[in-house]
Amino acid sequence: MGKLYIVGAGPGDPKLITLRAYEVLREADVVLYDRLVNPEILSYTKPSATALYVGKKAGEQHRKQKLIYRLTERYLAAGLKVVRLKGGDPFIFGRGAEELIYFVERGVEVEVVPGISSCTGVPELVGIPLTLRGCSSSFTVVAGNDENADWSVYRKVGTLVILMGVRNRRRIATELIKAGRASEEPVAFVEKGTWKEEKVIFSTLAEVAEGAVEVSPPALFVVGRVVEFAKTFRTLKEVVGC
Repeated sequence: MGKLYIVGAGPGDPKLITLRAYEVLREADVVLYDRLVNPEILSYTKPSATALYVGKKAGEQHRKQKLIYRLTERYLAAGLKVVRLKGGDPFIFGRGAEELIYFVERGVEVEVVPGISSCTGVPELVGIPLTLRGCSSSFTVVAGNDENADWSVYRKVGTLVILMGVRNRRRIATELIKAGRASEEPVAFVEKGTWKEEKVIFSTLAEVAEGAVEVSPPALFVVGRVVEFAKTFRTLKEVVGC
């Protein structure tokens, strides 16, 4: 029986994987990688390694997950080192815990390698501090793809980081305003954070609610006063030529 590694690939930039992730990829016989993994990271594998794309689209998660399990079991039965490579951190909206349970229950040796999650790494790299003295003492991470979510529970939290919320952005912004968050509260969208195609969009909850903000997925949605810091940070970088 081989060994399974559940590995976080970080937010996108190949330089942002951990040293342990690099070591595991160098040793891997097979890499099964997900949709949000930068293919450039596969260059860290040895020439003889097999890399298979197993990304899932909306509506096919259940069927595709069964296929992933079967593929993984086949390679493990052959005594190979198998890497399940997931975008960001495997335990943050990555089904890493589900896969860990599945294989541990079947007697497979599993090692988990954490990764930098987009929910923390991406805001930092565009100049948004999720907490800031005198501005925000907490941050909350939430999935934005739940059509039945009660957004009123987030009316008093500090910084709000929303993953998978692009499609529902107008409803989310509208519900947050109805719940009591200020309509002029600053927001930022970061499209493809840390990738070469990265794009940052600054706006307000009101403008998002009105449908005035065009955003393409995948993108991170940040709500909070800390977003203003990023504007200052980016302007300063331009002034000093950093």
